[in-house]
Amino acid sequence: MSIFSQLLAFTALFMFVALILYVVFGQITVRKLRKNPNTKSVLGVEFASGWDIINIAQALAIPNSWSKKLENSPLSALYANSEILRNNTTRFDRVLATVFYWVLTASGISMIVLVALNGLGFFD
Repeated sequence: MSIFSQLLAFTALFMFVALILYVVFGQITVRKLRKNPNTKSVLGVEFASGWDIINIAQALAIPNSWSKKLENSPLSALYANSEILRNNTTRFDRVLATVFYWVLTASGISMIVLVALNGLGFFD
């Protein structure tokens, strides 16, 4: 097995963990936020079914300064309101969101980088 295959398998394992966390986060936290009338309208735009799960995780996972920049941009309707979400979630919800979001992001970026490096012949 080549080094590329091993690295890609390792990254795929992290993506699998992220997908499990996606379901867990959606069932535990997002379901609660969708039912709450205070938070129902601040979950961001849902381009595809379940996209709001990623919007909510992003709002809870990234630093407040980044969230404020996104919320004050012309495209602010696309993003979830982090302040309202932080006030309506528990510490466990925020930790789960952070772990899920960064595992998903890191594994996705790693896969893209590995495939690009393989395409450039780095692993030959």
